[in-house]
Amino acid sequence: MALFEQVPSDTGRRHYAVKSPVTLESIGEFDAATPEEVRAAVDRARKAQRDWAARSFDERAEVLWRLVDRFVARQDEIIDLVVKETGKTRNEAVSMEVMAPCMQISHYAKRAKKYLKSQRRRPAGVMRFSKKVTLVYQPLGVVGLITPWNGPVALAANPLAQALMAGNAVVHKPSEVTPFSAVLLEDLAREAGVPEGLYQVIQGDGETGAALIDAGVDKVSFTGSVATGRKVGEACGRNLIPVTLELGGKDAMIVCQDADLDRAADGALRGSFFNTGHYCCGTERVYVPEAIYEPFVERVVAQARTLKQSPTGDSDVGAVFWDKQMDIIEAHMADAKEKGARVLLGGERDRSLPGFYFPPTVVVDVDHEMDLMRRETFGPIVAIQKVRDEEEALELANDSDYGLSGNVWTSDLEKGERIGERMVTGSVSVNDISVTYGVPEAPFGGVKESGVGQVNGEIGIRGYCHVHPIIVDTSKKAQGGYPYTEESAAGLQKVVRTVFGNRFLRRLFV
Repeated sequence: MALFEQVPSDTGRRHYAVKSPVTLESIGEFDAATPEEVRAAVDRARKAQRDWAARSFDERAEVLWRLVDRFVARQDEIIDLVVKETGKTRNEAVSMEVMAPCMQISHYAKRAKKYLKSQRRRPAGVMRFSKKVTLVYQPLGVVGLITPWNGPVALAANPLAQALMAGNAVVHKPSEVTPFSAVLLEDLAREAGVPEGLYQVIQGDGETGAALIDAGVDKVSFTGSVATGRKVGEACGRNLIPVTLELGGKDAMIVCQDADLDRAADGALRGSFFNTGHYCCGTERVYVPEAIYEPFVERVVAQARTLKQSPTGDSDVGAVFWDKQMDIIEAHMADAKEKGARVLLGGERDRSLPGFYFPPTVVVDVDHEMDLMRRETFGPIVAIQKVRDEEEALELANDSDYGLSGNVWTSDLEKGERIGERMVTGSVSVNDISVTYGVPEAPFGGVKESGVGQVNGEIGIRGYCHVHPIIVDTSKKAQGGYPYTEESAAGLQKVVRTVFGNRFLRRLFV
């Protein structure tokens, strides 16, 4: 049974129905926006953006502070909708879809003014005596925001806050699988005082997202799969607009021989099972030296057996959010078992529950010939591979087409950092699951097929701006020019010999 499908419509428009993965009951229906409606939304956003950009940082921040107030006041409504729409547990709905947005929005409300303050730069070379340089951060205009289904509120609210504080408008196309969370976010923004037209939600599918990119937006912020990210990047290239692509991951966990095994086992479960494994920086590969392999596996299995799964929302591991993802999970498991993997716990869809449920699963005897260790699975699976030592673990961790995040577990924190520096990933955590996205100050983004560009922190919010240099000549007289003479050329050559021919002066001036 499909959770998302096109259904007949009397209007002739593309019309979709959405069911809950928790119970397979209907959540609602919606029409996909037409290209004309998408363009009209961008036009409205552009008009609203002009007035918004003229507001001070303090005025923009006040609106975002009120948005946090709305999150707090309506948190039960947010949680209930997210649980119904995604199947995640209530605890995870609170932490990921309420608490995290409150923290992120507050961060940019407080710090955007500092991050985007105009900056003075001292020119290098001989220009330091006659030029003054100021960098001004100007808003880009209208941002096209395309977000995924695994964090329907959090992964929209965070870039929304950055774009708005930078002075932009936002037109948002959420995942067709989780459309109603975005409607609620739009309502919260309206209640907070976000001006009419400044933040708009348009519903639809991939065709709608393509229309948004072609509708005249000034930047696209996309979070989703590698395959779709390629299409988005190509479309942005044709339109000559900047794009940030936060794509998939196959994050590795390295357990060192000196690690606290109880703590590491708990980290493996949290890293693999949080959000039902549906998050791009979730742990999908665990590498453990043979000296500690058996006791580590025993701890993981023992802890995993205690986890509950149910459709009530108060369980430890929620439903699989989308039937298409269930197909991928089952395919990867079948491939692994066919190639020799052993399932110690779980391993098959639980059909005793009413929705789409895959139990917490522990798999061993895995290797890099298996899709489970090579391709993004996005499910509640701990896949553990035995290695000779930490060096082999690092080699295998880097043997991936992905490079989003990773984590290292050791009692020697300096060693953990050294190993982390050698991991070919966008970020690394030591003695914790990959939490970089949840640290507002830290830039987040992947390498290799995990994405292009970085979000969050100072770097992230500046990505919603054009860095506009203003160079002022402070000299009292003209700096040479026409007509050129032999004397003027000779004078310039003398400057070159004097300044750059002397290493002391060269270093002084540069």
